Amino acid sequence: MSEIASGDLGPWLSPDDLAMVRRKVPILYIDALPVRVDSHGDLEEVGLLLRATAAGTISRALVSGRVLFHETIREALARHLEKDLGPMALPRLPVSPVPYAVGEYFPTPGSPFYDPRQHAVSLAYVVPVVGDCRPSHDTLELTWLTPAEALTPEVIGDLSEGHASLLRQALAHLGRLR
Repeated sequence: MSEIASGDLGPWLSPDDLAMVRRKVPILYIDALPVRVDSHGDLEEVGLLLRATAAGTISRALVSGRVLFHETIREALARHLEKDLGPMALPRLPVSPVPYAVGEYFPTPGSPFYDPRQHAVSLAYVVPVVGDCRPSHDTLELTWLTPAEALTPEVIGDLSEGHASLLRQALAHLGRLR
């Protein structure tokens, strides 16, 4: 895991500097879909976070966050998974840092991957989790759903367009999209 504490701004930028950089430079993120698999490695459930947004609404999301300066992709995945799922989640990080998808977020309304704050590039991963998940920070709960339940209009409608697309791509990548 990264030596960088989630609240440490040391290798990162002040909020004002970050806002300026977001207006001018794409930012690198990771997105992770926690999954439960059976003893053969077959997908049983996907985990979606329930979060309160800054606007006061409730939405579902994948584990997501920035990659910090001097932080590897694996370290960023470990840090964000622990922050959102708790220290006993025991994620099985991928051996290879090759993502199943790349999300390109733009601050342009109507973009398939829309983020009003910035232009961002996100590397997306499926990460099996074998431990006890106890969401923390801004995560209200983690809901485990079968692939069919995750694809219902109600669940897809609770995700941002970008995360809905990444969920569909993950299930297709795992051979579970109908």
